[in-house]
Amino acid sequence: MPSPVTDFFESLRDRAHSALAGGGKAGKVTIQVGSATCEHAAGSLDVLDEFTKHIQSSGSDGIVIHKTGCTGRCSKEPIVGIFIPGQAPVKYERVNRELVHEIFTKHIQKGIPLPEHALDGSLDRKDGPEKSGKTSISKHFSDMYGDVSFFTAQNRVAMRHSGVLDPESLEEYISLDGFKALATVLSKSDPEWVINEVLKARLRGRGGGGFMTGQKWKFASQNEEKTRYIICNGDEGDPGAFMDRGMLESDPFSVLEGMIIGAYAIGAGKGFWYIRAEYPLAIKRIQNAIDLCKAAGLLGKDIMGSGWDFEMEIRLGAGAFVCGEETALIRSIEGERGQPKVRPPFPTTRGLWGKPTCINNVETFANITAIINHGGEWFASVGTEESGGTKVFALAGKVKHTGLVEVPLGTPLRDVVFGIGGGVQDDRPLKAIQTGGPAGGFIPASMDTLAVDFGPLSKVGSIMGSGGMIVLSEDDCIVDISKFYLSFTQEESCGKCTPCREGTTRMLEILERITGGSAVLEDLDKLERLARLCQQTALCGLGRAAPNPILSSLKHFREEYIEHIEGKTCRAKKCVAMIHFEINAEACIGCTACVRNCPVNCIAGQRKEAHSIDQSRCVKCGQCFDFCRFNAVERK
Repeated sequence: MPSPVTDFFESLRDRAHSALAGGGKAGKVTIQVGSATCEHAAGSLDVLDEFTKHIQSSGSDGIVIHKTGCTGRCSKEPIVGIFIPGQAPVKYERVNRELVHEIFTKHIQKGIPLPEHALDGSLDRKDGPEKSGKTSISKHFSDMYGDVSFFTAQNRVAMRHSGVLDPESLEEYISLDGFKALATVLSKSDPEWVINEVLKARLRGRGGGGFMTGQKWKFASQNEEKTRYIICNGDEGDPGAFMDRGMLESDPFSVLEGMIIGAYAIGAGKGFWYIRAEYPLAIKRIQNAIDLCKAAGLLGKDIMGSGWDFEMEIRLGAGAFVCGEETALIRSIEGERGQPKVRPPFPTTRGLWGKPTCINNVETFANITAIINHGGEWFASVGTEESGGTKVFALAGKVKHTGLVEVPLGTPLRDVVFGIGGGVQDDRPLKAIQTGGPAGGFIPASMDTLAVDFGPLSKVGSIMGSGGMIVLSEDDCIVDISKFYLSFTQEESCGKCTPCREGTTRMLEILERITGGSAVLEDLDKLERLARLCQQTALCGLGRAAPNPILSSLKHFREEYIEHIEGKTCRAKKCVAMIHFEINAEACIGCTACVRNCPVNCIAGQRKEAHSIDQSRCVKCGQCFDFCRFNAVERK
């Protein structure tokens, strides 16, 4: 006999389908435009405005615009999809106002696609679409992007709806089996069943710690205290990391549904979203999702007719990196300064306002609905024996195809960098892959077959972290990048414990001496000793992980440190104190470009005569090198 929850869900789904059918999109040409922070920054709002003008000018009522979130193909945005009934979909890259006119007049009105502007040259491929089946969990995503090689090598679970649905439409989310998982959970009326499914899935926290999610939920659910809280951590602070932002902006309902299921599993009556204030669009879309779900009976009192109540609200973070640590995050929500506490007790025992609290990050919650809908064993089969499922990475640095990628845990690093990322820019040799953000480590090119998983990365001195993956070429200086990461963690240190506060400061001073050309070999021993001391004695996980870039670079690239100290040279020509610029008199034609762009006027020479640089006045800014079109300025 149908339960009240089942009846509620069926009615909800019928209303969603009716609303979408009444929207008038069936049988019409659909113009899909990306709408996320990255797309907006690339100019998608101008593209949207231009398409709207063209539709109005044409007087056609057979063309509609559909806004979606981010596809993850960041370096090719704005991305536009054209869906004409009876024809294969076409995606265009780097669309601007001028290209809008060409797409509209040729493709939409005349049916002539523009292969020269197709995303990743998908229309020029001779072998046809690569329907690998890896994206089978999301048929809609596979149908839309199955002809683009950047996506076919991925396996999308957490991001299965990103770039597919309108992130502000509850009806669209429901039409893609949205809230089916919640209905299943509430129908069973068994929180322990939910926890067991998550345990079967071997889902480990995607925020960096890698603790088993089901185990954390089990600890909280068994606490005798009946007032419990659940928190979604959307405060990613790693430089170059934007996975959480992408999911919050592109598929907010999925994360919200996962959080509600988590709350039911642990018996929480209140939930908090902790999102950094620098993510205004993500905040707007989560608040919109909360409001729509409340109005639909999916939040608040008597959710889906089950008799269970749950509320949630958003709290904004001020951008402190340390608030990514659980106890510091809790203090911030409580209105205190974001500083970590000694553990135990852990938050599942004594957390927010002294009550049992579960904290999971955005990506962790995004996987929950897939686990419930497809089963914990299915999710576990995707990953490794150690960890189930997939992981989203922000692929950046010296790689041809930057963006958000999602691959099964256990995938070799090389497959991500070369199979999805297309390899190193300008086909330069791969030098290293840095994972885990400022608290991660450097993995040399010789280890590029290493499996992406918590254990293997930890063994070589790195971490999974929240998912940053930076590709480095031979043009990058390991010492300089190590200094950059340490300067970040030193600045972001909360200052509560001496090992982190003083240790990162002293390590940074040594690195500055090394890159400045004033260090001695004994400094390397001091640097390594300080790093290990900080790693072993810092109060929180962030402080203990801060030395990872130092220790991993010393382990795998020690010779570069020695070159900086003994030879006073930087092979990548990145350390300013160790380089100088000269003008090759034979190559210089006297165009004066270097003279006009030198900020300190240290370049002399007449027009059509060879120039020269006064080394005593040169500040080594590199402007002359950048502006010379004849390769006459040499960096040595």
